[in-house]
Amino acid sequence: MQMGPRASERTERRSAFERFTQSRLDRAYRLAGLILRDQSEAEDAVHDAAVQAWMHWQDLRDSERMDAWFDRILVNECRSRLRRQSIRPLVLADPPEPAGPDAFAGLHERDRLRRALAGLDADHRIAVVLRYVDDLSPAEIARRTGEREGTVKSRLHYALRQLRATLDAAERIPGGAL
Repeated sequence: MQMGPRASERTERRSAFERFTQSRLDRAYRLAGLILRDQSEAEDAVHDAAVQAWMHWQDLRDSERMDAWFDRILVNECRSRLRRQSIRPLVLADPPEPAGPDAFAGLHERDRLRRALAGLDADHRIAVVLRYVDDLSPAEIARRTGEREGTVKSRLHYALRQLRATLDAAERIPGGAL
């Protein structure tokens, strides 16, 4: 039995979408996890972003910009979730590999940075994660978040200033607690 043109088109559309989402799920979970600081919320956000992407898949005009298009959907979903509810701390299943002679120095430093990052508001945290974890330029962050490039640069500036102040304050406190 031969499929009609519409059925064939739907099958190809579904296949293209599945290839696209499968190729970037790990990255999407990591990005959402860093923004939301909760693995369960991150999984839900990625799921909801994928559903939105599927519903608007036919609206995508430039296949070269699929990553930016999906990131924008995902970041907006994360932003929406951050505004709707308070977020519990992220619990990592796999602790990072310790670096240096002190086995816990790397873990301690990473924990301090994670707590400082958690102190940023949602928009600043999104900008920092996209810039320093995903290594995107301010122009690329602007395209993925729908913000102006100047706004992204300003958020990065103020977020880094707040992170420095938080980490400096932690160094002055005995035990380095934030």
